[in-house]
Amino acid sequence: MSDQTRFILNESDLPKFWYNINADSPVPPTPVLHPGTLEPVTPDFLSVLFPMDLILQEISTERYIEIPEEVREIYRLYRPTPLMRARRLEKALDTTAHIYYKYEGVSPAGSHKPNTAIAQAFYNKKAGTKALTTETGAGQWGSALALACNFFGLDLEVYMVKVSYHQKPYRRIMMETYGAHVYASPTDRTTYGRSVLAENPDNPGSLGIAISEAVEVAATSNGTKKYSLGSVLNHVLLHQTVIGEESLKQMDMANEYPDVVIGCVGGGSNFSGIAYPFLRENLKNGKRTRLLAVEPTAAPSLTKGVYTFDYGDTARMAPIVKMHTLGHDFIPPSIHAGGLRYHGMAPSLCALYDAGYIEAVAVQQKTTFEAAVQFAKAEGILPAPEAAHAIRATIDEALDAKAKGEKRVILFNLSGHGHFDLAAYEAYLTGKLEDYDYPAEAVKDAMTRLPQVNLPA
Repeated sequence: MSDQTRFILNESDLPKFWYNINADSPVPPTPVLHPGTLEPVTPDFLSVLFPMDLILQEISTERYIEIPEEVREIYRLYRPTPLMRARRLEKALDTTAHIYYKYEGVSPAGSHKPNTAIAQAFYNKKAGTKALTTETGAGQWGSALALACNFFGLDLEVYMVKVSYHQKPYRRIMMETYGAHVYASPTDRTTYGRSVLAENPDNPGSLGIAISEAVEVAATSNGTKKYSLGSVLNHVLLHQTVIGEESLKQMDMANEYPDVVIGCVGGGSNFSGIAYPFLRENLKNGKRTRLLAVEPTAAPSLTKGVYTFDYGDTARMAPIVKMHTLGHDFIPPSIHAGGLRYHGMAPSLCALYDAGYIEAVAVQQKTTFEAAVQFAKAEGILPAPEAAHAIRATIDEALDAKAKGEKRVILFNLSGHGHFDLAAYEAYLTGKLEDYDYPAEAVKDAMTRLPQVNLPA
């Protein structure tokens, strides 16, 4: 057995195509509904927010969609990303498992998010868009889109969840350095933001509220601005599959194949990015890899949410989709994994989870940071709090393999570094972090405010 640690692809190995799960999913897609009429949306409605190329990708059933050369050119700044064998962590755990991680923190923005930000900026530029609006939680998505808009000469407005805006000022500064305008959401810049502040001036914000503000600005711009989303939608998950496609080649270089693939989930982008190509191998080529999505107990959309139709944002302006949801008016606790605080989850991922093709687990905040520190001490990389959820589950899998005397090959997506999250680490190291279980009663109450959808059988 080789003692190789790093598995590096050449630039020539950069994927030429994104993989579209819609082509192979055993679960039929559910309709996307208009938030006002509750009828299936039309391209005309979506075109207010998105360029036509992205709308076509959203509904495409083609298995592979070619990556434009202009996008691949920018990808080459950081892709292919490395696959690492976590040998020092294996030794620290004294485990029989083999642990691999795909490290997306080498991108200029420090996470996996540029994989779709660059693509979305390209298609908007191609369509003649002059400016984009978006939301961001922890700031990784906002940083990635600011980077991409800079490359393509687009203006950008970012509505950043207020608690993260104050927790992570360096993310804001990074976005501003790339040329973006960043606002702490809820703001007084939008009709919806003002209504939220009138009800509670100290509202800490949520991804649902920030989405509402960004959507409102785009929808009322008379076509001068489009909206860009960093997770949840099919075209976003599609762009992220470069992660899994590269990982397949790199696991082959390592002469191993994963028994389990793990990723954190908030909206579903980084998990789907690494997992969907392996799911294809399960569905088409007889592989049996387990796919494990990991979420915080404070925002447990998959493990506690109800699988039903709900609004994509708090103001009920975004389309209605069928997903595991905690309720569109969900206001999360101020956990430090800001990128995982969304009330719902990607519809395609939810459908696959509901049908049993994907597993999910929720983990507590303090044990997640314990795993993050253990990983940092062993491997030297300080992980983002979001990615640390995947590390927690990876360590649990490795210890389970040890207890059972199994070899078990584990692959997880280290979706970003934590260099801008030191306040969260300080809170953990000084004993100020608290665990939080989102109450089932709150989910039950939120279900009374769902849209009343009645689709023909």
